[in-house]
Amino acid sequence: MRVGLVCPYTWDVPGGVQQHVGDLAEALMELGHEVSVLTPCDSDTELPAHIVSAGRAVPVPYNGSVARLCFGLRAASRVRRWIRDGAFDVLHVHEPIAPSLSLLACWVADGPIVATFHTSNPRSRAMAASAAMLHTALEKVNGGIAVSEAARKTLVEHLGKDAVLVPNGVWTRRYADADPLPGWPGPGGAIGFLGRMDEPRKGLPVLLDAFNELGRRRPGLRLLLAGPGDAEEARARVDSELRDRVVALGRVSDADKARVYRSVDVFCAPNVGGESFGIVLTEAMSAGAAVLASDIPAFRHVLRGGAAGELFAVADPRSLAERADALLDAPARRAELSRAARLAVRAYDWTAVATDVVRVYETVLPAGTGGLVGVGTGR
Repeated sequence: MRVGLVCPYTWDVPGGVQQHVGDLAEALMELGHEVSVLTPCDSDTELPAHIVSAGRAVPVPYNGSVARLCFGLRAASRVRRWIRDGAFDVLHVHEPIAPSLSLLACWVADGPIVATFHTSNPRSRAMAASAAMLHTALEKVNGGIAVSEAARKTLVEHLGKDAVLVPNGVWTRRYADADPLPGWPGPGGAIGFLGRMDEPRKGLPVLLDAFNELGRRRPGLRLLLAGPGDAEEARARVDSELRDRVVALGRVSDADKARVYRSVDVFCAPNVGGESFGIVLTEAMSAGAAVLASDIPAFRHVLRGGAAGELFAVADPRSLAERADALLDAPARRAELSRAARLAVRAYDWTAVATDVVRVYETVLPAGTGGLVGVGTGR
């Protein structure tokens, strides 16, 4: 079938939704479907043939972060033209509750529409205030997907809608056999972090505070940071005698991301909230990392309540330090967690997840027809 995927966030800045849409497109094409992706993007960005730019995005505070969105009359015109030219059997919009392309696509399109909801935000004033506006778009959605129970709960509580659970996916094969970075993890041990360093909900300050305690007790222990943000600002939070043991790589390629997970004794996800799933966990699990994560509901679910990774108290540096200390002293426990993680993450491989997504598509197609998506009059 012909599938149109709509990503609300700019392709130029890495993020969980963008990665999800890109990987889903790849998985659907491997299954033999024709796919086009519409996304905000700068005009000078090189894109694969199946990804179409709807124009430049603007930064907007959203869900504890800064989202780069695309909205307005010009964007609506581009959405309308892309839908008309695509003649899709199914239109699959992501995060239509954000004021961006997915919301516009729901307004202007007629035909089978599937929506995936990623956000987990139990106290969203913006969503509550805009509920009436969102309903005019969501009433045109034929099938809903939530990537986690937390995302489904947000949808139910704020908008009175429901959705089937289909989790985020991960290409486990990309991470399974990566080589460590040269010189890592090293005899003194290493802890890793991957994420946007300057985004509060990613929780890096919690890890840095814990490293102050761990580093004093463990000569030679290093901290490997990967992801965009101000590395010097991060180092400034660490005691001066420990700063040379904090190595920041900045933004890394997908290949080097896999190597980061393989380069540490313990991979830490210290997020303090606002996460509906935990893609970073499934990537680390695919690489066989011993995972230590904050005990937020989404992470607890992915790590099977602690069977596939250790959990520590949310936003508690002392709890993080205690659990990391124990893991660094227990190679057998780390090996046990690695084996459990590799087994648990199989449920999230894109081969299985994309097949479940296609089943949702099939439920919204009119029986015996292609159910082509056209352009309506809008709302």
